Amino acid sequence: MSVSAAISAEQTEAARLACADEHAFQLAQNATTSTGIRKAARTMSSVAHATTSFDIQLEQGEPTNQQRSGRCWMFASLNTMRFRIMKKLGLKTFELSQAYPLFWDKYERANWFFENIISSANEPLNGRELAFLLFDPLCDGGQWDMFRSLVKKYGVVPKEAMPETANSCNTADLNKYLTRYLRSGAKQLRDAAAAGESVDELRQLKAELLQGVYRFLSISLGEPPQSFDVRIRDDKNELKVSGTYTPQQFFSEFVDMNLDDYISIINAPTQDKPYMRSYTVKYLGNLVEDGGVRYVNLPIEALKRVAVAQLKDGLPVWFGSDVDQGFLRDDGVLDPAGVDVDTLFKLPIEAGLDKAARLDYGESLMTHAMTIQGVNLDAEGAPVLWRIENSWGDDHGKKGYDIGSELWFDEYVYQVVVDKKYLTADELKAYESEPIELAPWDPMGALA
Repeated sequence: MSVSAAISAEQTEAARLACADEHAFQLAQNATTSTGIRKAARTMSSVAHATTSFDIQLEQGEPTNQQRSGRCWMFASLNTMRFRIMKKLGLKTFELSQAYPLFWDKYERANWFFENIISSANEPLNGRELAFLLFDPLCDGGQWDMFRSLVKKYGVVPKEAMPETANSCNTADLNKYLTRYLRSGAKQLRDAAAAGESVDELRQLKAELLQGVYRFLSISLGEPPQSFDVRIRDDKNELKVSGTYTPQQFFSEFVDMNLDDYISIINAPTQDKPYMRSYTVKYLGNLVEDGGVRYVNLPIEALKRVAVAQLKDGLPVWFGSDVDQGFLRDDGVLDPAGVDVDTLFKLPIEAGLDKAARLDYGESLMTHAMTIQGVNLDAEGAPVLWRIENSWGDDHGKKGYDIGSELWFDEYVYQVVVDKKYLTADELKAYESEPIELAPWDPMGALA
């Protein structure tokens, strides 16, 4: 006997009757329709467990705020760097310009996009790779390797040297209109390639297009300073810095960080990505001369081990996660047990997929970058709770911080950036091996 593909009236009636006389269903319905799913599923025990005092607790400045932009990867990176400046100069708070790397990232990413258009000139316009390149060439998101490239080339500046603008705080229109310009440029380049023009001729056209990109960014964000005057006083009102610096000089003297020592470690427990292997992602990057990203895939215990080691040495940790999973935003709590939707609905919603399956079936990937500023350890020295600096302002969570459980780290952290000295010899050898190239749409190519 064949089974119909359509939903029958009998099926629907059976589903209705299964709910009708259940007391727990009525309670869940009342709570959920009144407050929303996440609030109805909120567990008080997870909120109570989220302490604000930690075994290892680094002190950072005032919380930063990315506002209505997708620059979390920049904010998280700059937060690791301003920490060093504050420590070096004895400052209570300090902030680096986030508009400055935004300008150069858009500029460099436009060049990266045009180069990819040139190299793929023979690809069909309706093919998957061209569709990927054209879909969102200028999004705000990024990864650590991309930020490292920006800073190595352009340095950093204090926030007062290039302050926020209406368009850096809310990048929607900037991205909308500049993306339209880039797609127009892509058509010009493909048309020129189809007409038989050489790569050198295409790059000359690209140079003209990039002049337009610079003009657009300068009007929207202001021009980035080639040099700037700066005066910085410490908590005792003593003048610690006074002079004129280039962005590269300022980074070298006050951040004092060997960027090449800091590498990305990912956790992707899927069958297609064996551990102890190096990976890159096709078309992912921003500076043409630096190439793309690289990371080594390790078990989650390795990510926790190196993160704790760097915290013990007094330095914060950049990391990328799927932030909305198990998130009680108002409480500043990141914990899968904190949002118990499975009990609320009596369905295997959270339990239905493990971490590997969530990646394989499009349920999860890295969406947000933040900075780990502390950790609680159990009697054996294993991490049980993480203190996380966000970039959503001081009215978010616990005065700008979130608290992440051990389970949340296991399930939803995908990337950490640490000094390579914390890796074992075998792990470092795996990182330095020839990377396997992943498809452009692979979940580990997601941008925070």
